Amino acid sequence: MSHSTDTLYKKSYFSRIGELREYAPEAFKSFFSFNEQALAEGALTVKVKELIAVAVAHITGCPYCIDLHVGNAKEQEASKEEIAEAVFVSAALKAGAAAAHGVNALNAYDGESSDELYRTSYFQRLKEFGALQGDAFRAFADFDKQALKANILTEKEKELIAVAAAHTTGCAYCIDLHTKNAKKTGASVNEVAEAIFVAVALQAGSAFAHSVNALNAYDRK
Repeated sequence: MSHSTDTLYKKSYFSRIGELREYAPEAFKSFFSFNEQALAEGALTVKVKELIAVAVAHITGCPYCIDLHVGNAKEQEASKEEIAEAVFVSAALKAGAAAAHGVNALNAYDGESSDELYRTSYFQRLKEFGALQGDAFRAFADFDKQALKANILTEKEKELIAVAAAHTTGCAYCIDLHTKNAKKTGASVNEVAEAIFVAVALQAGSAFAHSVNALNAYDRK
């Protein structure tokens, strides 16, 4: 199949995903088995897992995953407002990871960084940005607060989305903060673990979904 068009992303391209079964059958089978388990009903409902998946897909930037999991969440009777809230939690966490890593920038600038690049205590330097970038810092803090506060989605649901998002951005400070916050809202360790594995599945799924672009590229003349 030849794809000579300049268009690199079309929804229809996703139909090629089944071709991977021929080229890597065992990996194909094991991925779908894992993905099915990660998104299945457990301590968390399928609806909550699909909302987590929607949020994570916006961090990985996979258009196929966004399309798929928004559809799945809608089938689970998630409202457009709930989808929007999940998206803005992911936006806050993606922005928050950059802000949180600012403490490492301060350490590096001041020559205070050691072999220990991550310490919980380093996170205390975040407030210094209030003096360095006051208006921007306060605006970000307000956005983060608004995105994470309970609304249609509960605080617990949002914190579980945040935990998954933090594992997707790889921010150690965010993982520490939002896991503790999730626990404070009553989330069990099983619920936290399930949220994490949705993130794992979506990270892997993003790479897997983009394989249809690789197939197009390979076949393109």
